Amino acid sequence: MKTSWLGLSLLSVLTGSTVAASAKLEKRANRGLDSDQPTVFNGLDVPPLTQLTPDNFDELTKDGQWLIKHYSPSCGHCRKAAPPYQTIYEYYYTSNPVSPASGKSPDPKSLNGFTNYFNFHFGSMNCLAHGDLCEKLGISAWPTFAFYDQGEQKDKHIVKNVIKDLSPLIEEKLEAAKPGSRPPQGIKLPEVGASSVDSSAEPDSPLAKDKDPAAGVQAGEKQNELASQKESGTSSDSKAVDTIETKRKPESAPPNPQGVSVPLTAESFQKLVTSTQDPWFIKFYAPWCGHCQALAPNWQAMAKEMKDVLNVGEVNCDVESRLCEDARVSSFPTMYFFRGGQRVEYTGLRGLGDLLSYAKKAVGPGSSIEDVDGATFKELEETEEVLFLYFYDDATTSEDFRAMDRLTLSLVGHARIVKTNSAALARRFKISTWPRLLVVRDERASYYNALAPKDMRDFRAVLAWMQTVWLPIVPELTASNAREIMDGKYVVLGILSRRRADDFKQSKRELKEAALEWMDKQVQLFRLERSELRDSKQLRIEEADDRDDQRALRAAKNMRITIREDDKKAVAFAWVDGDFWERWIRTTYGIDIETSDRVIVNDEDNRRYWDTASSGAPVMASRTSILETIPLVISSPPKLAAKSTIGTFETFFFYTRSFLSSHPILFFILLGITVAVAAIFGRGRLLRRGGLGRGGIIGNSNGGGFFHLDGKEGILNGGSTGKVD
Repeated sequence: MKTSWLGLSLLSVLTGSTVAASAKLEKRANRGLDSDQPTVFNGLDVPPLTQLTPDNFDELTKDGQWLIKHYSPSCGHCRKAAPPYQTIYEYYYTSNPVSPASGKSPDPKSLNGFTNYFNFHFGSMNCLAHGDLCEKLGISAWPTFAFYDQGEQKDKHIVKNVIKDLSPLIEEKLEAAKPGSRPPQGIKLPEVGASSVDSSAEPDSPLAKDKDPAAGVQAGEKQNELASQKESGTSSDSKAVDTIETKRKPESAPPNPQGVSVPLTAESFQKLVTSTQDPWFIKFYAPWCGHCQALAPNWQAMAKEMKDVLNVGEVNCDVESRLCEDARVSSFPTMYFFRGGQRVEYTGLRGLGDLLSYAKKAVGPGSSIEDVDGATFKELEETEEVLFLYFYDDATTSEDFRAMDRLTLSLVGHARIVKTNSAALARRFKISTWPRLLVVRDERASYYNALAPKDMRDFRAVLAWMQTVWLPIVPELTASNAREIMDGKYVVLGILSRRRADDFKQSKRELKEAALEWMDKQVQLFRLERSELRDSKQLRIEEADDRDDQRALRAAKNMRITIREDDKKAVAFAWVDGDFWERWIRTTYGIDIETSDRVIVNDEDNRRYWDTASSGAPVMASRTSILETIPLVISSPPKLAAKSTIGTFETFFFYTRSFLSSHPILFFILLGITVAVAAIFGRGRLLRRGGLGRGGIIGNSNGGGFFHLDGKEGILNGGSTGKVD
């Protein structure tokens, strides 16, 4: 009995130890080499390093700048890099950003704390535990230190001395975020594992940086003013302070003073482009690329025209392959517009006029968000076909303004965005909640539906909405926007001729009136459908209430009234220059506009179009003819016969491919059935011909097998002479 109790006791002890050890190991696995306990530096508490995982990576890194250590706990170099990385994190977290040389540090959690002042964060990612995420981020060696800005990886580094090598990179990022805020002589760095450092001491290796001390003092004073306003609750002038994100360095020389495209290396790219707020238009190319060679003269001419206006550069991807890989260049030539560490790809035409038009818009008035009143906005409406208007008030935060500022780069070449706190404009557009975003096209407003204030800061969602409305109501179809206009929609396309000036103006007017009237009808149908759904819900509630059916009543009340516009194929309007695109129009649609303008309804997804009305007459550029034809085309199935934009042979392969992509399982089932039927049919024919008798596949002397070996009819003249010639 005693032996049994002793065995049970030992078993319970071992089991408890194993469970405790497993729990400790599991907890430790998430943090790898990093401590999970807070530390103290310069007398201030420092929280543990933030651990990035697939669950929180996107949410955390989408705001501000991040320096993330990617490592593996089993890596010897990673174990050596952990203490110095912890030290440099503690040093910056507790430093004084307003007065770096001051021996007194503010509360790290206050508005003047390092993290809040620069919106700069440190983190760590265990690539042994989260290998898929590290592979997705392009991490191929450990430890790798990568900088992220607004969720996008900017650059990554493998360093030998963590503190000495990372500190200059961090300083460049901070200086770019707050120009003039970092000490020009450099900073005093702590020793590895140190718990304090004298920030007022001279740096070990003074730096001769071109920084403006006055700008740093001004930045510090502005931040102090902002902090005091936040603490006191005042908001009189905070709006103006909040809207200012960064200021450029005082320009000692204009951009692109020589009027040339500057060849860039990885080092000069880091120094001139990613670490500054200066705008750059950069071409990534390969010398052997034919398209790159064709682009070269126009690119150089554009650089010459943009002298003293915009920096223009180029990167040879044969030489700087790593830089091109980091920039995610997958084809040549690729052109990016950079500003303040952000970028947007130029996908327009490559003619000199197209490049110049884009470059001028990129640095023109639309490159920043202008504050307008009612009169100024009215003037802009007369010159701009599409205008985004952002309403703000005294409660709008700097985070809201930063989210809007990020959008300007993506809007280059498409539309312009302005902001206002005008009461007159708020009354005109019936604004009752702030902030609010809308787009005005032909004096008609469309609103971005934000369910909560945080939705206004969702950069990707706001940009996705903007992309659906940043074209005019009736845009001109060009080579650069054809895909954007034609794909995924029915497009009412007016084919117009400029040679008949009066008819051209009249046809455009008719197209626009038809488009506006169609939009009004869709709004009315939407409201009617929503009203019917609400009435249906109310009817269910009343019926359940009359029956005293609590379960049905709860279900009826929990019904959500949702109408998805994506469920219906949209109808868009556009016009094309029939004279310029005459050959394409004639070969694709078989239309000649020699005598009058024409209208077609195009369905690019299914390679078909309609060019005749219900009467059999051509669809003309008139509001009545267009609005009568659209319902007949979009009904399911269409009530008018469609024509194909491709030939019979191509049509067969197009529909086969479409069926395969839409119904892959059904396609392979049908394919299998077809093959089986063909095999059975073929076998039956062979049996009828006696091709598969008793002799089997080779056959024998009595049967008629596939190979006859009893006479000359054999495939090898089987056995008559014993020889083969």
